[in-house]
Amino acid sequence: MTGAGVALAQSVFGGSSGVWLAIVVIGVATYGFRLSFIHLFGRIDEVPPSVKRPLRYVPPAVLAALVLPDFVTLESSLVETLVDEQLIAGAVAGAVAWRTENVFATITVGMVVLWLFRFVVFA
Repeated sequence: MTGAGVALAQSVFGGSSGVWLAIVVIGVATYGFRLSFIHLFGRIDEVPPSVKRPLRYVPPAVLAALVLPDFVTLESSLVETLVDEQLIAGAVAGAVAWRTENVFATITVGMVVLWLFRFVVFA
């Protein structure tokens, strides 16, 4: 092993025990939390409506949390913010998703509009 490889191995595996303890504790807690839901829903016959109703909103909330920060940026002026190619492509893709409810069409149209604005209009 070269000197760089040894240094890398020491930095990865030779860290403080507190860091490794935190990683193990967090991993066990995450596993326990997920297992508790599997165990809970395996024991009951039907998910109660009071639990089912809010769970319908989890996928759109996660999608919004992942997507919105990437195409909504605040530039120095309102005009620069509104002519951002990512915002325009995201708005067009959102309109396509709303009208067609087709994931492939949404991605395709969004990428074509983004590339069109990035490489043709704002080039």
